[in-house]
Amino acid sequence: MYPDTFARFYDLIYHQMRDHIDLDFFLDEAGRTNGKILEAGSGTGRLFTNALNLGADIYGIDISESMLKFLKSKISPDQHFRVSVQNIMDFRFDFKFDLIIAPFRVIMHIEDKGDQLRAINNVYDHLNQNGRFIFDTFIPDLNQLIKGLNNIVDFEGEYEPGKRIKRIVTTKPDLINQTINITFKIEWDEDSMRKSEEWKVPLRYFFRYELEHLVERSKFETYRLMGDYHGNELSNNSKEFIVTCTRS
Repeated sequence: MYPDTFARFYDLIYHQMRDHIDLDFFLDEAGRTNGKILEAGSGTGRLFTNALNLGADIYGIDISESMLKFLKSKISPDQHFRVSVQNIMDFRFDFKFDLIIAPFRVIMHIEDKGDQLRAINNVYDHLNQNGRFIFDTFIPDLNQLIKGLNNIVDFEGEYEPGKRIKRIVTTKPDLINQTINITFKIEWDEDSMRKSEEWKVPLRYFFRYELEHLVERSKFETYRLMGDYHGNELSNNSKEFIVTCTRS
């Protein structure tokens, strides 16, 4: 659940940090899909609005009302029916999709393994025959898992002329529960003051065979695991797990 302040600055930070990494990949997948598309975790619409503008028949869900408020401000009111506050584990529609995507670590926000399986099976139930489910996770950096991060500035810039903003990240790994406990701190200039706000969020990381076993326990019959957004196989240099599951 993104706090209002973090939703407010989300686009500024992640358009710069993420667009060049994954945006083209997911838009290409949407472009070659003729039927309905669902984005789970659509947030402020970084992917959603681009796909909609390109003519995709896309719907979006998110658990954060703050994020969806910004998404709705970017699309015409007659398209608001496409967006709803729902959870990937138990969302419901009275129609099915040809493509469901959960980009930018959505699955990593689900800590419990039973809930992970529940989410994947719920996606399966909402796909047409030969429909695809694509999600991503990062490949854990073992060195960073052990040491964590301490007050690292990962973004700094202006959100308005003369008004500075920066984001500071601290991580503490929990090796037993296989989570990375992240503290995000945003500092920004406003009303002649320096303001700040913190948000804490855990991310559940995955290793390769654990991820494969999770998908193999689900209802999906086939899947493919890639090492980047260009379709390359996994290698020692891979930074991402890109999983494409097919209801065959």
